[in-house]
Amino acid sequence: MLNNKSIMIVMPAYRAARTLTTTWEAIPHDIVDQVLLVDDASDDETVAIAHGLGIPVVLHESNRGYGSNQKTCYAMALEQGADIVVMLHPDYQYEPRLVSAMAGMISSGVYDVVIGSRILGGGALKGGMPLWKYFANRVLTAMENMMLGAKLSEYHTGYRAYSREVLQSIPWQKNSDDFIFDNEFLAQVILGKFRLGEISVPTKYFPDASSINFPRSMKYGFGVIRVALLGLLARTGVYRHSLFQHGG
Repeated sequence: MLNNKSIMIVMPAYRAARTLTTTWEAIPHDIVDQVLLVDDASDDETVAIAHGLGIPVVLHESNRGYGSNQKTCYAMALEQGADIVVMLHPDYQYEPRLVSAMAGMISSGVYDVVIGSRILGGGALKGGMPLWKYFANRVLTAMENMMLGAKLSEYHTGYRAYSREVLQSIPWQKNSDDFIFDNEFLAQVILGKFRLGEISVPTKYFPDASSINFPRSMKYGFGVIRVALLGLLARTGVYRHSLFQHGG
């Protein structure tokens, strides 16, 4: 708890058996009130390891996708009364110790949403981000900043913290069940005029870290363009898609 705000970590998991324990051990448990793992029908020992660590688990009986996993995470977090919800991938690609800083930026009342940027600080390539992914990140981010009227360093990080008010205001339930969920959510935050902050996070790319392949990255890229275009239409008053009909 920070500033009388309860903090909950949600971990959308799929095949995280090799990295879950390391991630769990690095969490700042002194300030985190609850941790929840939502497993998207992993075919490894993710659930067994989570139970062994004492982590509460919600299990999807079939693989629903990354976005659907997050929908379960946030629905459960709201149901359990969390004031600040931090999404932390259990693959140890993002530094768990920074949960304290991200949650603090919200509990202080300064921000409503905080994202962990791999680009701030210039460590993305040093951390092993493939060059083609880095290039795509920079091109898509520049396009989105222009269309959405923002100045973020990146839109594609999976490390995020949200206030309860944001989760209650934004219609994230309408978002995709796939990887584009994150991008839609961030566009909703920007167009909803919520206070959005960034913090530099080191990135770690290694064999056990989750990552989408090139074909799925291409699909994600086209999805990003679609979200940016819909955001531009909503921002200019030409057309407001249902993704942007609530919040703010």
